[in-house]
Amino acid sequence: MSTGGRFRYPLCCHEAVLDYHGVYGLQRNLLVENIIDIYRQEECSRSVVCACVWVCEGYVTGFCKHPPEPECSYVNIIHTEHDEEMVNIYCLSCETPTCSMCKGFGQHKDCEVAPLQNLSDGIAILVAGNDRIQALLSQMEETCRSIQNGRRQKQSLCGKFDGLYAILEERKKELDDKLDYIRSLIRRHDYLEGTVKLVETAIQSMEEPEMAVFLQVSNMERPEPGYESKAHFVINTENVADVLRTIDFNTGSQGKVGEDGYDLGFFQSRKDYLVGL
Repeated sequence: MSTGGRFRYPLCCHEAVLDYHGVYGLQRNLLVENIIDIYRQEECSRSVVCACVWVCEGYVTGFCKHPPEPECSYVNIIHTEHDEEMVNIYCLSCETPTCSMCKGFGQHKDCEVAPLQNLSDGIAILVAGNDRIQALLSQMEETCRSIQNGRRQKQSLCGKFDGLYAILEERKKELDDKLDYIRSLIRRHDYLEGTVKLVETAIQSMEEPEMAVFLQVSNMERPEPGYESKAHFVINTENVADVLRTIDFNTGSQGKVGEDGYDLGFFQSRKDYLVGL
């Protein structure tokens, strides 16, 4: 059954492509051709052979114009100038079928010729190659359609992803606005919490047994300026060090000597000196 220029042979199930060449682009059936050639030979043997005045470019063979169809096989076609010679070669220079006599002694003596059978085999090879090329072309066309479909799908997906990205950006902006609002509420709450603590402290101060206690706090003695520097705790020990260096423990009669043998007058003078510092 054919589907879009393709059909399968009923026996071998081989898939064939029916392109612009028509039936001439199909694969050759040599068995059917041999049967047709046998019937043609029998028909030509019972009838008078006509002059070879037509050339079939598809089969590279000549036929008569009564009727204008190749009913006789090329092996039985008689040359018009040489009645006993059959057309069995093809002149490549003149592009026309001819006989061996014309090649040997006639007008095609200096031309390049080739056997018709070889040309027929070459055409069969070309037809087979054409079938393969047609199959490759079909595959390439299918690949091109797949690529085009992939590009369309890619464009469609890109458009959808762009739409999703735009939606995400919009949602992000909304969430950022909500987050900024929540942060402002947090700052306001912190400020109110500090204010509440201050008010509670003020209320506690106002709830004292004596109502004027919190006012008396303002009359308390405050430290003098510079108190924090601790300057009254500073002492200069340089003079004391000099006095200690000049201490002399003499044991003469210069002063009153105590029971332990020391000069009491000396110690009294040193005591007075240190007190004077």
